[in-house]
Amino acid sequence: MATSLTPPGQGAPVGKSKTGRPAGTLYRGREGMWSWVMHRISGVLIFFFLFVHVLDTATVRVSPEVYNGVIGQYKNPIMGLGEAGLVGAVVFHALNGVRIILVDFWSGGTKHQRKLFWGVVGLWVVLMVPFLVRHLTNVFTH
Repeated sequence: MATSLTPPGQGAPVGKSKTGRPAGTLYRGREGMWSWVMHRISGVLIFFFLFVHVLDTATVRVSPEVYNGVIGQYKNPIMGLGEAGLVGAVVFHALNGVRIILVDFWSGGTKHQRKLFWGVVGLWVVLMVPFLVRHLTNVFTH
């Protein structure tokens, strides 16, 4: 009996693979799984930031003094590190979203999905290093 997880023309695997993992499982800890996990985590982090952002911006309706007080609380190194994490999450989520689009709509996408993942990681590093140097310099010197 073949399943959607087995290659065409092969029966369902039985038992465990050589690595000790159950045979025929969808995720085996490779690039596709980590891409999926990181995409979900970055999406949730971005969602929570947007939720807090809407709430703190809404305080301007209460009074400008309350808003200024809330914004003043954000001017510390811990929040600066949080901003760096937010930018990292947004950049990864965007680049990985483009990778997902390529895998879904390009006929060769699934064949090259591992290379595309490592391209996303490489481009993320290339974009984040200069940003982090500048941003963290500003955070810890002002």
